[in-house]
Amino acid sequence: MPPARKRPRSYDPAKTRAAVLAQFGHVRTAVGTLTPEQLAAPTRLGDWTVRELVAHIGVALLAVDRLLDEPEPAKQDARLTDWPAAIAADAGAVADTAHRLAAGHADLDAYLADAERRFTARLDAHPSGRLLPTSAGALPLTDYVVTRAVELVVHTDDLNAALPGLDLPYDRQALAICVRLLADALAAKAPGGSTEVRVPPFAVVQCVEGPRHTRGTPPNVVETDPLTWIRLAGGRLSWTDAVASAEVGASGERADLGPYLPLLR
Repeated sequence: MPPARKRPRSYDPAKTRAAVLAQFGHVRTAVGTLTPEQLAAPTRLGDWTVRELVAHIGVALLAVDRLLDEPEPAKQDARLTDWPAAIAADAGAVADTAHRLAAGHADLDAYLADAERRFTARLDAHPSGRLLPTSAGALPLTDYVVTRAVELVVHTDDLNAALPGLDLPYDRQALAICVRLLADALAAKAPGGSTEVRVPPFAVVQCVEGPRHTRGTPPNVVETDPLTWIRLAGGRLSWTDAVASAEVGASGERADLGPYLPLLR
């Protein structure tokens, strides 16, 4: 008998909303302290400066506003775990938008404040089950808000990398959401039960085809910390470098996740 299919992970809409706003608040507070020189600093995201990265972070919330202005799809045809792989289709438009918004908003704090205001107003006005036409397909509003937590955590890490010493904090709930969605996306991309991926304290998933582990110590184990996992999944850190630097522990012949990473493309 084949193993029972796991139910998709669920996220509490109120906690997700609070996590998104908390992480966005950390970014807003930090942006208000940045000097013109810091805003002009390069990032690890191609030709983006910190100013363009901040402009893009605002889009993480404004995207909800934009998608709610689109006609509602007739039915849901995507899963939350489809979203990470689907965002690559928007890469060109995302870059153009970041450049345009950075050039058009001299006052970044006011821009971020407006993004937050519009985000909260639209969530208050629409039911969590309202469908949105995302790049992955039609998803409920409550699921799409989960993806906003992922965007904010990933780009908070980008800001910290661009400005050593900034030390922007990570909201614990937002960090947990980000780790869990990306772990579940890996399990969806590489289905199976031969390898256990552990990202304590937030997630454990089984993945990769092969003999299924049922009890005792798994023969194939990958373990890492939350930020290293997010950097691997987001393409900020290569699998080879992470293993070589001992940022990832990997044991077993099926513990090589290199072929499946990154997840955010």
